[in-house]
Amino acid sequence: SVVGGFSICSSPGLLEREGILELAVKHTVHPPAHWVHTECTLDSEVALRVGGDFFFDPQPGDSPVKLVLIAGGVGINPLFSILLHIADLHGYQEGKGNGYKMGTVKLYYSAKNTSELLFKKNILGLMSAFPGKITCRFHVTQQRSQICKELQPHVTEGRISEKDLQKHVSKDTLWYICGPPPMIESISKLLSNIGVPRSSVFFEKWW
Repeated sequence: SVVGGFSICSSPGLLEREGILELAVKHTVHPPAHWVHTECTLDSEVALRVGGDFFFDPQPGDSPVKLVLIAGGVGINPLFSILLHIADLHGYQEGKGNGYKMGTVKLYYSAKNTSELLFKKNILGLMSAFPGKITCRFHVTQQRSQICKELQPHVTEGRISEKDLQKHVSKDTLWYICGPPPMIESISKLLSNIGVPRSSVFFEKWW
């Protein structure tokens, strides 16, 4: 009876190939989320409602664009789905030599500490599978423990700054933001300050 705002965290290709949709559902008291964690079992039936304009679905003839994905906390979910879709697009391009030619993708992903960075191993895997094409900077704001060797080269302590984003400003860059409301507000304002047109910025609000 209560609609939950869950984001898909799998690629459209997985749905096409295997008929599978993956949702990441945080453990909270919000009724649909609580139901998933306490009552949902194999063969439980759920209704899905699809909507919104937060997606990246380029067509073969479209001009190449660069993407900057900016995630805060669990806001990584839909952006991880976009990253997987981009990996599929690269794979398709390499295998068939046609289809959409993808520009570079930069992910900025901020969380309190490295243990709260979801999908970090998968993201590192995508970076090594597509060197230079997919890159990521993890930002941690309250890190207390030692950062593991594997993550260290990709971690910055502190928030995502204007200086970080400034270097990606170009007329063929699209910006996708997903995170808590204050973060979306501040990043949108920051992008506006550095001259990014509103038409190039997309954000997902799940509240």
